[in-house]
Amino acid sequence: MSRLIDTYRNEIVEGMMKKFNYTNKLQVPKIEKIVINMGVGEAKENQKAMDSAVSDLTIIAGQKPLVTKAKKSVAAFKLREGMNIGTKVTLRGKRMYEFLDRLVNLSLPRVRDFRGVNPNSFDGRGNYAMGIKEQLIFPEIEYDKIDKIRGMDIIIVTTANTDEEARELLTQFGMPFRK
Repeated sequence: MSRLIDTYRNEIVEGMMKKFNYTNKLQVPKIEKIVINMGVGEAKENQKAMDSAVSDLTIIAGQKPLVTKAKKSVAAFKLREGMNIGTKVTLRGKRMYEFLDRLVNLSLPRVRDFRGVNPNSFDGRGNYAMGIKEQLIFPEIEYDKIDKIRGMDIIIVTTANTDEEARELLTQFGMPFRK
């Protein structure tokens, strides 16, 4: 785990300084946080679905997630303001690097027909978003103990100013972008 942080501090910083002609180590972009979001639409009828989503996300992230509530009532979705509709967790520091390491080296290779992640999923400000269709790709999740396959969104927030800098930073961390 600390190997990844040490690698960042040395190899990645030096490589980025050479590629983008930075004059100071503090100009090199870094990963600020990783946000994992899991929408649980069926929670409005079934509270157990929310409990199982929270427990899955706790196992995956290593910390207790926050339950998100609806901001507005939407009659078409039979949704009222204040109802539980999802769960999210924000990772920073060691847990963030540990999760990124597990995501890149263990989980993504377990995705069926995996050819790499989409290189165009940057938002224009250096942040990367990706969706995962099932929580089973994480080795911590036991197949027999899940009640339903749920997807999740993973957002990697960086201090990079451009998408090119962020793409290079994530490539240095081992993110397998599709060619």
